[in-house]
Amino acid sequence: MIIDCHGHYTTAPKPLAEWRKRQLAGEDPGKLAITDDEIRETVGGAQLKKQRERGADVTIFSPIAGQMAHHLGTQDQGVAWAHAANDLIARVCDLFPENFVAVCQLPQAPEGRIEPCVEELRRCVEERGFIGCNFNPDPSGGYWKAPPVTDRFYYPLYEKMAELDVPAMIHVSSSCNPGVHHTGAHYINGDTTAFMQLIHGDLFKDFPTLRFIIPHGGGAVPYHWGRYRGLAQELGKPLLGEHLLNNIFFDTCVYHQPGIDLLTKVIPHKNVLFGSEMIGAVKGVDPETGHHYDDTKRYIDATPHLTPQQKRDVFELNARRVYPRINRRLPPSGE
Repeated sequence: MIIDCHGHYTTAPKPLAEWRKRQLAGEDPGKLAITDDEIRETVGGAQLKKQRERGADVTIFSPIAGQMAHHLGTQDQGVAWAHAANDLIARVCDLFPENFVAVCQLPQAPEGRIEPCVEELRRCVEERGFIGCNFNPDPSGGYWKAPPVTDRFYYPLYEKMAELDVPAMIHVSSSCNPGVHHTGAHYINGDTTAFMQLIHGDLFKDFPTLRFIIPHGGGAVPYHWGRYRGLAQELGKPLLGEHLLNNIFFDTCVYHQPGIDLLTKVIPHKNVLFGSEMIGAVKGVDPETGHHYDDTKRYIDATPHLTPQQKRDVFELNARRVYPRINRRLPPSGE
């Protein structure tokens, strides 16, 4: 079985964005009106089609990352927006239970409270069967006004994550800083900055079972692994394997073979989860290969230094371990 840990509903029906636009304009957006047929059409001809063509089986699915936009509106509006977006994801997973498993967005706000995020996580996991959440380390949208991810401000959320035994993917949203491109810079900055914050702190001493997935191959982290090892040493931290790698994982949303080869040489394979972000940031065809950039299964298949068992870990077993609630939704491994 192949589990893609990183998918967003980027093809969601237009009424979703229109609902959000009315809400931010101060209007009563009413009830989100999207039919099951609209969901089937927007998923079946896109994510589901690509999933089948590329050989994946299940996608861990969440709302559109760029439309979380935590910097827009009030936190109360953010709560209603999270409810609407997350409930739509739940409907996708109910309609295609063999193909999609749900992860939620949180109603974060640049200067908001953490309690609404805790409640939305509880609601989605306990009432809707979600298996994790996306956590934005920069809800200000490119200006980094939030406390670091190790700050005690977030502890109520981490306590609930530990209680529910669910991980978070660290994932920023859209950038409102005109000098910072959202997918080419802001996303990679978010991944890299959060990792450095985790090096600098001691979060996992307080939460030894907490788990984070850093997407997009970890941003700059694998490429600069020696820098981070050295900085941890200068800060008096344990070796990174002990300090972070029991709790931090990376996906394979890296869109060329040399990048995947580097990732899987530098980062232990037990810390790598297969992901494609399909259909997401880079949708085009690579003229050097003739294949889509985000067809990341090809890169894992072609990685020479991974054994067949290690590839199976990356494709399936690591996701089952990091997202243990997925095992309630999927057949046992090997079936």
